[in-house]
Amino acid sequence: MGLLDAVVIGAGQAGLSAAYHLRRRGMEDVVVLDAEDGPGGAWRHRWDSLTMATVNGIRELPDAPAPEVGGDVPANIAVPAYFAEFEARTGLAIRRPVRVTRVEDDPAGAGERQGPLLVRALGTDGRALSVLRTRAVLNATGTWTRPFVPAVPGAAEFRGRLLHTAEYVAADEFAGQRVAVVGGGISALGHLQEIAEVGETRWYTRREPVFREDEFTEEAGREAVAGVWDAVREGRPVGSVVSHTGLLWTPALRRAARRGVLDRRPMFTRIVPGGVIEADGTRTPVDAILWATGFRHELRHLRPLGLTGPLGGIAMDGTAVAADPRIHLVGHGPGASTIGANRAGRAAVNRLVRDLEAGLGASLDRELVRA
Repeated sequence: MGLLDAVVIGAGQAGLSAAYHLRRRGMEDVVVLDAEDGPGGAWRHRWDSLTMATVNGIRELPDAPAPEVGGDVPANIAVPAYFAEFEARTGLAIRRPVRVTRVEDDPAGAGERQGPLLVRALGTDGRALSVLRTRAVLNATGTWTRPFVPAVPGAAEFRGRLLHTAEYVAADEFAGQRVAVVGGGISALGHLQEIAEVGETRWYTRREPVFREDEFTEEAGREAVAGVWDAVREGRPVGSVVSHTGLLWTPALRRAARRGVLDRRPMFTRIVPGGVIEADGTRTPVDAILWATGFRHELRHLRPLGLTGPLGGIAMDGTAVAADPRIHLVGHGPGASTIGANRAGRAAVNRLVRDLEAGLGASLDRELVRA
């Protein structure tokens, strides 16, 4: 089994950026794996009503201007097409659909997080593919495959529809219905505005949403990023973007607020067959509950490496895991935005090249000779 320089897991924005910079730095022994059927990453699954005019910003891939398309074009069409063109123009060979199930130490290696890694994956037919042996892993699996739904008593008894943002397609599905939208982020606001045009909405959050009255400046952005960096350096779980930036008022949101669409309610305490029990004990009938409650980072395939620390998160040194610099998490923490993903891909490659030229590279070279 040959020894690769790196395996990139995921071909969304962060993964493509990492793959591009690996090639630019002359690293040819690289494999890129992606679980999707085609280009586009999580953008392939965004809801149909999310257009290029309403999407919360698209950042260009390295040396590739952002797509110039009409504002009415759905993002789940425009962005995958843009990614596909980037892959074709740069000649990046992505192996797909391939789902990585496990990353572990090579038992024949040096141990103590010094030797090669084994990357195990499945094809679409569920059969194990050839195991890849690599010096390093650049993990760019994002969050879309791990929607988070809070545990609420009585959910199994509900006779209506329960769905997460990951399953949302368009507001027309809820015409004439009473819909509880749960969550305090940007997706929840978008769902509320759309569904309120065709049905009745009720907005629930655990905490009072914080709207910024001031303009979101570059300094405010730096402060938000600094807050995320503090969390990942200390090994604390990474919070949502909104928890650091707050919600920004837009003309559309102000119109929605005047119509009462943004009249927030405290989180309900129980779900019953025909609705929910409010915090004050009253019963509210609803036909559907839409969980706009975010996602968790898809890192389950890294569990064999034992990267999670005592504070519940993974302590990071830049893009590298502090306790295991063979692993880089791109599109994680400050790199979770489209802007941050590009920067994280470049930063991870720069750090990896330095590490391979220094001690990490020397120890793995010895492993290759013994293999």
